[in-house]
Amino acid sequence: MRVDRPKVLLLGEIEHAHDAWNSLGQLAELIEPKARNRDQFLKEVRDGSFNGTVATYRTFNSINTTGNFDEDLVKLLPKSLKFICHNGAGYDSVDVPACTARGIRVSNVPTAVDDATADTNMFLILGALRGFNTSMFALRDGKWRGHPPPPLGHDPEGKVLGILGMGGIGRNLKKKAEAFGMQVQYFNRKELPEEWSGGAKYVSFDELLATSDVISLNLPLNKNTRHIISTKEFEKMKTGVVIVNTARGAVMDEEALVRALDTEKVWSCGLDVYEEEPSIHPGLVANPHVMLVPHMGTWTVETQTAMEIWNIGNVRAALETGKLKSPVPEQADMQ
Repeated sequence: MRVDRPKVLLLGEIEHAHDAWNSLGQLAELIEPKARNRDQFLKEVRDGSFNGTVATYRTFNSINTTGNFDEDLVKLLPKSLKFICHNGAGYDSVDVPACTARGIRVSNVPTAVDDATADTNMFLILGALRGFNTSMFALRDGKWRGHPPPPLGHDPEGKVLGILGMGGIGRNLKKKAEAFGMQVQYFNRKELPEEWSGGAKYVSFDELLATSDVISLNLPLNKNTRHIISTKEFEKMKTGVVIVNTARGAVMDEEALVRALDTEKVWSCGLDVYEEEPSIHPGLVANPHVMLVPHMGTWTVETQTAMEIWNIGNVRAALETGKLKSPVPEQADMQ
């Protein structure tokens, strides 16, 4: 009797780890959608084009084709689909509760991104503290440091860095920041064991806001963290605070940030992520004290390759063992 091979659906592109991806062909039939937008993709789903698919490998940019993996999409997915392997640390575009209700397991790439993202984080902290942005623009405009010259910047040594979200990226950032002489404190959903925190001081959310010279946002985006930093929170911060965000744009209210910058409550900030990517709030673009990077925290050959290999490993584990190597925390107890 003929047994159909399981299928693996590729959403997005494999840019680097081609051999690792192709090796999955020994275990499953590798398929891709023909769709170029969400409506076309939903039609393919409804037409049964992906029936027999057991797992899907999903990139961040595949959202341009599929849209969010929201409840409307998840409920249409074939009954055969049991695993969604997302190539990224953040997975806010996947409705995990909807997947759980359907018995679909979700994985992410939690550690391969840590070094590169923390490097970007530290770059933004240094640039924002020193106020380099204004003179970098002036230099390209033929005006040297600027006329008049910019205000003096600040050294990182001795400054208190408050890390909001002490996951892998936050812990990596701690080590880098301490190399520059910064004192690190953090707030997390719960206090970490000493071996994880590395001696960083655990403080309440309000204490972190009130006592940090620099605040770094390193927490995932979900319904509880959306706009966790807004007008009320800015009011609790030191005047002249520096803000850096490499997490997800919507953990901070950009409109409130613009107002805080305009009143100089926030002295400067460094951003790698935005609420409505690729659109950026015009008040951020217009402010010379805002360092803007277009979501490039993991934009290196080494990190992108490592992420692909990790995610391919999740697909392979799903096919070979029926389990994921790195399930998302919300599904840690899923039977």
